Amino acid sequence: MNRASIRDAEWPSARFRTLLRKELARFWKVAFQTVAAPVLTALLYLLIFAHALRAHVEVYPGVGYTAFLVPGLVMMSVLQNAFANASSSLVQSKITGNLVFVLLTPLSHWELFGAYVGAATVRGLAVGLGVLLFRPSGIMGERLARGNVAIALLGNTIATGAALVVLIHIFSQVSGAHFNPAVTMMAVLRRELPLPTAAVHIAAQFVGAIIGVWVAHMMFAEPLLQISTKFRDGPSL
Repeated sequence: MNRASIRDAEWPSARFRTLLRKELARFWKVAFQTVAAPVLTALLYLLIFAHALRAHVEVYPGVGYTAFLVPGLVMMSVLQNAFANASSSLVQSKITGNLVFVLLTPLSHWELFGAYVGAATVRGLAVGLGVLLFRPSGIMGERLARGNVAIALLGNTIATGAALVVLIHIFSQVSGAHFNPAVTMMAVLRRELPLPTAAVHIAAQFVGAIIGVWVAHMMFAEPLLQISTKFRDGPSL
């Protein structure tokens, strides 16, 4: 029996199942980064943009901005994560030099294609389903915040804190996750970062924060420089 007939003898073949399991395990072992983080990012997008634009944007008569936003947000999450799964696997395999071991196997081009696309589809659907299932929390937060400053501040604090935790876990092994001076000073106290380097990080963080505020003001047609008139008291700094 020749090679082609062996390939046609069974489907799905053991070769295809092995590669598919490998690709599924690759992203599932770090599901916090590959599934939970994109779901949280999409929910934050829904919470912030729905709260900011719901009263100002009506795409179609009778269709609320939140109802218009959710389907596109789900599909965006599916497509982005499906593409990221297959592309990152191939690029990382090429960089580390183990792609040749996949090409040396007796896998047909259809088996290679099916395994990578199958795993990418599973990850994309997992993230999309997560966004679809947890979207009521984002909508609920946006609706509860209307007219209630305390709930709005609480929701913003929880969302920002959760996003920072996810980002720190993702980028801590890449760049140290120096998003604010607290992280940088902790690295200094643990003697993982020299003080001169920490000073440069902190200066860059302040500059980046100011530029970010200016960009946000430009997006919503607000003055770049504003003087706060709200009196803040209490024991907190």
